[in-house]
Amino acid sequence: MTKILTPDARPAEQFTDAAAAVARLIELYSQATGFLSTHFQKAMDSAAPETRIRAFYPEIRFTTSSYAQVDSRLSFGHVSSPGTFSATITRPELFKHYLTQQIRLLIENHGQPVTIAVSDTPIPVHFAVSNDDSVTIPQEGAADFTLRDVFDVPDLSTTNDDIVNGTYLPLDNVRPLAPFTAQRVDYSLARLTHYTATDPEHFQSHVLFTNYQFYVTEFEEYARAMLRDPDSGYTSFVSTGNVEISDGDAPLPASVKTPQMPTYHLKRANGSGITLVNIGVGPSNAKTATDHIAVLRPHAWLMVGHCAGLRNTQALGDFVLAHGYLREDHVLDDDLPVWVPIPALAEIQIALEDAVEQVTQLEGYELKRIMRTGTVATIDNRNWELRDQSGPVQRLSQSRAVALDMESATIAANGYRFRVPYGTLLCVSDKPLHGELKLPGMASDFYKTQVARHLMIGIRAMEQLRDMPLERLHSRKLRSFDETAFL
Repeated sequence: MTKILTPDARPAEQFTDAAAAVARLIELYSQATGFLSTHFQKAMDSAAPETRIRAFYPEIRFTTSSYAQVDSRLSFGHVSSPGTFSATITRPELFKHYLTQQIRLLIENHGQPVTIAVSDTPIPVHFAVSNDDSVTIPQEGAADFTLRDVFDVPDLSTTNDDIVNGTYLPLDNVRPLAPFTAQRVDYSLARLTHYTATDPEHFQSHVLFTNYQFYVTEFEEYARAMLRDPDSGYTSFVSTGNVEISDGDAPLPASVKTPQMPTYHLKRANGSGITLVNIGVGPSNAKTATDHIAVLRPHAWLMVGHCAGLRNTQALGDFVLAHGYLREDHVLDDDLPVWVPIPALAEIQIALEDAVEQVTQLEGYELKRIMRTGTVATIDNRNWELRDQSGPVQRLSQSRAVALDMESATIAANGYRFRVPYGTLLCVSDKPLHGELKLPGMASDFYKTQVARHLMIGIRAMEQLRDMPLERLHSRKLRSFDETAFL
């Protein structure tokens, strides 16, 4: 096909008002996806089009020629040098609050307008029609034509993490304005729906990860209590399958099919609530979840799971606050070399320690009875004890590790990579080096007494972080010397 049918072109326009700029992004995106959905449905209902059908993502472009310094206390909202910067945008309605905030800061800090226009990046038809309930999507192969001959499809060669990994090579001297391209965001939004059985719009800005289903029951009970309290600020609770309740006593139907990573959302205005993701066991799931949640630009994510205690002085039920990580998970080695340090973030550490004090009613020297601060080792072999233990045990000793799990370092490292504030508070559930393994009866008692308290600590820490100014939480520690303007 040589002829290409596209929506009517809209001229580029400059904006000094962030809300108006976002409104134009929404307008352009709606026009493009509506165009693709209409022609896709026509193609399914009748013969294949005689022309290629194409529409493009909207784009934000910003240019400055000044070296003038902006407020250096901010880690985002400005560019570091003169030049032209751009970002393709998808689902602007979903990201409305985020886009308005980031564009407003850019305009205010540099005194220059942003330009909103149609980009030259095609929208894959899969992403355009997946959010349109009016479109009937047939089974693969049902159409009497080859889809990619008529419509653009996802291009994995350009859907990558080059920007956040620091390996992106600018084209035509235009540098990135945001950490992700529109196609990369669309890819992750689709994956989130698949893995969590909840739509991206339900995700909140504060995310708790756990590796045990027991925490889900406690989270639901807490959510119901908050919904019964008119002063809590929480508005609704979302379970798998996008079942949403706003009444703390309303029933939740059982999930027809349990997703790979069951996810639950306790919602507040502007997404300031808490999301709980049960990632299960292992670094692969931890990486998958954080790879995709990162495009939603959460304000913080914390791991609250179980671990093996490595010190004889620890007892089952003790807490471990990670201040360093021994990375033997291997799933991020190609994206973030193991020589890159993953620092503890003071804002997160203080929030977690304060939350432990609040929930346990212990403080100062007494708090040391139940909590250790130290290195957490993350490995990719759950049954490492069944092999020669000399190598792993020696490394654990040399690293001064106090706990061992299979997810925490992965979540922290991906937080570092994606510039999402991260932290870890684990609960000791066994001590394999000292012959203390969980037996069925012991495990039941342990879960009953500790899960509720542990989860509440994570929630209290998130609520403290929620009240913290963004410029303090998103500190410069996670940003390099050549960062995107958008958070």
